[in-house]
Amino acid sequence: MSDSTKAHPITPATLVLLVLPPLLWAGNSVVGRLMVGQLAPLELSFWRWCVALAAALPFTAAALWRSRARLWQQRGALLRMGFFGIACYNSLQYVALHTTTPLNVALISSAGPVFIVLIGAIFYREPAGIEALLGGALSALGVIVVVTQGQLLHLAQLRLAVGDVVMLVAVVLWGFYTWELRRHPLGLPPLVGLSAQMVVGTVIIAPFALWARFALGEVSLWAPSGVAAVLYVSLAASLLAYVCWGEAVARTGAQVPVYFANLMPVFVALLSFVLLHEGIRVFHLIGAALIFGGIHVSLRGRSRIKVPT
Repeated sequence: MSDSTKAHPITPATLVLLVLPPLLWAGNSVVGRLMVGQLAPLELSFWRWCVALAAALPFTAAALWRSRARLWQQRGALLRMGFFGIACYNSLQYVALHTTTPLNVALISSAGPVFIVLIGAIFYREPAGIEALLGGALSALGVIVVVTQGQLLHLAQLRLAVGDVVMLVAVVLWGFYTWELRRHPLGLPPLVGLSAQMVVGTVIIAPFALWARFALGEVSLWAPSGVAAVLYVSLAASLLAYVCWGEAVARTGAQVPVYFANLMPVFVALLSFVLLHEGIRVFHLIGAALIFGGIHVSLRGRSRIKVPT
């Protein structure tokens, strides 16, 4: 399908499909922050995907069973997808939210498309043009501004927030996940393929969640708010957002939704202000401008970037 939007005008219904996923993903970051001290991060990640998988299986179980031979043949790629995309990225995001703000997480995640381009050039022999490299440099500078809180002249004495570093690792791993999706497509309907990845991801997360609980003492304090949080991140930020995103891509092509995904930090900032009483500082605005400018420059020569959630 062509990425041109001329054949696919953005109707009000399509606009809703484009705006809803970044809003729901923004809510995921804020909910993760709200659950600090109540739900252990790895346990939240585990139950997020368990509930999402349980909700998806009635619609995908039969197709998964029919595709079992194909999935076994692609078990290596499926294992890497489940590890990078389901287990690592989301778990590390919730870990990061214990020591950094949702807005920092959102801004660092927003640089994901540029990291994907650079990882493709370094590890997958995918040529990156001068625009991609320039965009990567701009976005990298934006990330540095965010994680250093604008104190570029004091880098030697600066102590970075652990959560910012953890989120950087998560975004890099998401880059590898995206390239695995490109190089080793499962050849299944989107929700069926996601279900297969969720099976692998939850199996990988489970022992780490148990280790965190019994070895590190990270015990969750379950309450109605914790149950509501799990339901939100599972059904809204995972399945509903994914379905809307897929439909938006089908209607408009792959490039237009990437720009709408850049709304996520805006929504995070608004939700953080209302729910967490966290303000926006000048370094956030400068970093965001550099990150989004870098993405715009990079995407002038690239059109198929998958955004982390």
